[in-house]
Amino acid sequence: MQREEKQLEASLDALLSQVADLKNSLGSFIYKLENEYDRLTWPSVLDSFALLSGQLNTLNKVLKHEKTPLFRNQVIIPLVLSPDRDEDLMRQTEGRVPVFSHEVVPDHLRTKPDPEVEEQEKQLTTDAARIGADAAQKQIQSLNKMCSNLLEKISKEERESESGGLRPNKQTFNPADTNALVAAVAFGKGLSNWRPAGSSGPSQPGQPGAGTVLAGTSGLQQVQMAGAPNQQQPMLSGVQMAQAGQPGKMPSGIKTNIKSASMHPYQR
Repeated sequence: MQREEKQLEASLDALLSQVADLKNSLGSFIYKLENEYDRLTWPSVLDSFALLSGQLNTLNKVLKHEKTPLFRNQVIIPLVLSPDRDEDLMRQTEGRVPVFSHEVVPDHLRTKPDPEVEEQEKQLTTDAARIGADAAQKQIQSLNKMCSNLLEKISKEERESESGGLRPNKQTFNPADTNALVAAVAFGKGLSNWRPAGSSGPSQPGQPGAGTVLAGTSGLQQVQMAGAPNQQQPMLSGVQMAQAGQPGKMPSGIKTNIKSASMHPYQR
């Protein structure tokens, strides 16, 4: 009897040690998530998960060890229930359980889930038993196919993002052409001073080619609208040029006379 009690105490001490390490690791990881989330990196998160996974595996090994007694066979009976505050209990539970009363005992000493959770678990078990083997196999295959397609899409997106980050952006313009265009528009660089023939001197009104080009300005030419024969067409009259006695002087204004057609060219 004493041997079994000593073995039980040793197993409890080992179990409490493993649980304390697991609790400290969880507390450290939660602290990082809440306070160091801006500096947290994915490799450090994976390291924390690996540490927790290793500690859980160690805890399972302790529970499955041949020298560890079956804790399910041990019965815990509350000897004293009191609504008063218990300082020793507060210290052992780190302030989580201040009193050991009739209100908290059913929750802390429960060996089964809540009645609602237990009922839901039974319902799920009943529904799973109703499905035949063939239907269950088809659902498993369908779920596996959906998961495979989803994983393939995620992998494709990751490959494309990685290749896009490594591949330099393709240039869609020529910097030399852009600079030349900006210089031509802003400073007139590279533009020639070409003028049409007959635009060197002022023209007199009524002369052939009088409505061609002003010096340094764009010209206005007479324009005839296409229309039916024997119909009056609108036209722009010649531009009134500078006076003959003042060669090379810009005119004070450009007068344009527009004659409207008495009849629409397409009207019958």
